[in-house]
Amino acid sequence: MSHPTDADCIFCKIVAGQIPCFKLLEDERTIAFMDINPVNPGHALAVAKGHWPTVDVIPTEVLGAVAATAQRVAKAVITALEPGGVNLLQANGPGAGQSVPHLHIHVMPRRPGDAVALNWDYVPGDRAEIEAVYRRLKAVL
Repeated sequence: MSHPTDADCIFCKIVAGQIPCFKLLEDERTIAFMDINPVNPGHALAVAKGHWPTVDVIPTEVLGAVAATAQRVAKAVITALEPGGVNLLQANGPGAGQSVPHLHIHVMPRRPGDAVALNWDYVPGDRAEIEAVYRRLKAVL
């Protein structure tokens, strides 16, 4: 299967075998490997083989395949490492903290008090503002 690639992309280079990785699994559309900058032991990435930077441009079926790979890795993390929890994180664009512009899902084992800053305080929103944004989104769906 042919995939779009970007010669300057580190994940495309890993997919092509030009850069080594600790590969967990691989199938026709995805690859999973250990993150070399882990937030906790067991932090891994599920990555699309093709170069699609963000969720809005990746084909739906490929996104589904990446999600399935992330689930397989998460099950392995839960079984082997018995963390207190697991975050699946998928960021899109610099404003969301995406550091590699190639679609991927982080599988992040978590433990209480691990100091990984992903959570936020629950603050009730303004219902009129929520409804206004809802109407804007509904209009394009």
